Order: sequence, then structure tokens, then C-alpha cells
Amino acid sequence: MIRDLIIKNRSYRKFKQEVGIKEETLKELIDLARLSGSGGNVQPLKYIISCKSEENEKIFPHLAWAGYLKDWPGPQAGQRPSAYIIILGDTNIMNDFSGCDHGIAAQSILLGAAESGLGGCMIGSIQREKLRQVLNIAEQYKILLVIALGRPAETVKLEETGSDGDIKYWRDKQGIHHVPKRSLDEIIINSIGIS
Repeated sequence: MIRDLIIKNRSYRKFKQEVGIKEETLKELIDLARLSGSGGNVQPLKYIISCKSEENEKIFPHLAWAGYLKDWPGPQAGQRPSAYIIILGDTNIMNDFSGCDHGIAAQSILLGAAESGLGGCMIGSIQREKLRQVLNIAEQYKILLVIALGRPAETVKLEETGSDGDIKYWRDKQGIHHVPKRSLDEIIINSIGIS
């Protein structure tokens, strides 16, 4: 059921690093993105795959992991992703319709990962120019997102926001990652003149 898959698809930031992901699996996930919608059907996205530890080590230092967890620098060795998919926009074919394509693609990739027992984290906080240099990415490609992937090594729990409305995720003493979500009543506005 799609609801169960969406609930299972959380932003995981700790992984069982020793559990590898094959390049073929990453290509299958990218194929889900390829088959997804694209604004104006322009299809401007390109992808870089990384599933070898030496390549992953080049990518990791250029990512920020959890903005609300100020005292946590990211996963330690042994809990880092087994693979990455870097989503690029080809500036030679991007246009005004391309703005949401990378979000659609990332969600398709992450839902496919969740279905196959993997987890991931969509990362937009990237040292883009440093990553471009270390991976020798041509200027033609805009670095849009990095998706970290692996076998999850943490529990992520959804919960309703409290009466204070605080939406900041947090970790308890047992390491469980709590993610507050606004209620359905709070996000649906019925004031568009329909009676």
C-alpha cells in the first residue's frame, strides 16, 4: 500500500555502512526517476552514481546532515551511506518547467529504496563548488541534490506536532529520531469560496 511505503520512507542519517549497494540497484532506482513526471517533459536531469567506499569518501565531507541537530556532525565511520546518487540539472536543456523535477525524481528514488529495504536521505545542504571540483563535474551541470542511501541503522518515528507547533526533529537518549508532523486539519485550508 502506498501509504505504508510513504511512512516507511523517512530521512535516515545512520546506516549499516558494511552493507553494500550494487551499481545495478542504483540504476534501477534511477530508472524509477526516469519514468516519473517531468515539467514540460523536458527531462533535464542527469545522475552520478557512487557505491564504492573510496568514491563515497570524496562525497561525504561536502554534505551537511541535520540542521536541527546542532551538536551532531553527521554519521560516524561505520554508519555512513553505502551509496550516493547525485542529481544534476543539465543547464543546456533546463527551462522554467524544470523547477520541481529533482524533487519528483528524488521521491521516486527514495520510495523505490524503501520498497527494497533500503533507506535514504535527500540532502540539499551541499558544498556544491567543492563537490564539483572533487568529482570533476562539468559546469554544464547544476548540482541539485545528493541522495544518501544504505541499510538504515536507526529508528525514525513520526509524531504529531505539540501544542507549541514546533516542527524541529530531535533525538532522544535511546537515539530514536523523532519527526513532528503538522496535523491534516492544520494544513488543509477551506477558504477558497466553496460552500
